[in-house]
Amino acid sequence: METHGADIYTASEISGYNEDDIMDFSSNINPLGVPETVALAAVNSIKHTGRYPDINSRMLIDAISAYENVPKEFIFVSNGAAEAIYRISACLKPEAGMIIAPSFSEYEKSMKLFGTVINYYCLKEEDSFKVTEDILNCINEKTDIAFICNPNNPTGQLTEKIILEKMIIKLKERNAFLAVDECFLDFTGNSEKYSTVDLLDKYDNLIVIKAFTKIFAIPGIRLGYCMSSNAELINNLKSTGPPWNVSTVAQAAGIAALKEREYLKRTVSYVKEQRNYLFDELEKSGIKAYESHANYILFKTDILDLKKQMLKRKILIRSCSNYVNLSSEYYRIAVRTKEENKIFIEKLKEIMGKR
Repeated sequence: METHGADIYTASEISGYNEDDIMDFSSNINPLGVPETVALAAVNSIKHTGRYPDINSRMLIDAISAYENVPKEFIFVSNGAAEAIYRISACLKPEAGMIIAPSFSEYEKSMKLFGTVINYYCLKEEDSFKVTEDILNCINEKTDIAFICNPNNPTGQLTEKIILEKMIIKLKERNAFLAVDECFLDFTGNSEKYSTVDLLDKYDNLIVIKAFTKIFAIPGIRLGYCMSSNAELINNLKSTGPPWNVSTVAQAAGIAALKEREYLKRTVSYVKEQRNYLFDELEKSGIKAYESHANYILFKTDILDLKKQMLKRKILIRSCSNYVNLSSEYYRIAVRTKEENKIFIEKLKEIMGKR
């Protein structure tokens, strides 16, 4: 059963290869790797692990507040973005929710724990899977919350800010929330144009979700956060779930990461260059690739069992067969290093030559 990407452990069991010998194109992590300052901060924090972590993540929240230019009271820190998503659903217990399809599966999973009825806004291949203004028609009098990923996972498409604000306004009329997942937005180089963080003051039914996981290449540390000007929601998020949810190591790594401005600039440039390379090579090979603004590419192919064939060659890719509104013809690959991307293309051509 296909669930997430990034399950290198199951791939290792299936293939018999060592985990370190498999190139993981299924996980959308920054190809530049963990910044040295972040790794050092994590290591140095070990000496403090003999005591409980700060239950309120004070220093980390101070750093996020300065980084995002929002009041500290707007911020809830979580064990990865996934925890924030699940706590949001646990707090609101929505009777009806709306998500786009295809998109990140945890929005739906988190709501279904509380019996939420899901309404899908199905993206169209002929529109290159872009969100258009007709998404507003999917918001009805029963909608309690809508989740939207920007840029979307797995399509890599951005949603215009004007559409998001119209969604917020329409949902506000129904005392409903919009949760915008911006975990991949830093990869685009267009955060200022597309981010809804500056709308938090204006709308108390907006929730913005972010993570250190992808952009700073620390998925194993588990660190994310969400922001809202709704004080009641933020307080409820803190009380919904166990205390000490963010470790001492994660807090130290997060504080160091937020100082890495040059690293972010290098990331945007490198990802763009390598994404263009992968996109062009896929197209040259006769494979339909879809425009992406993130650090991953969605493509469509009639090659049978491409994931299995790639794994035989020590490469793990993401089958999109379990995404709502996609089929087994669709796959997603991460943008990795220049050397790894070349190997991926070589192995893909090898498979295509044997058809």
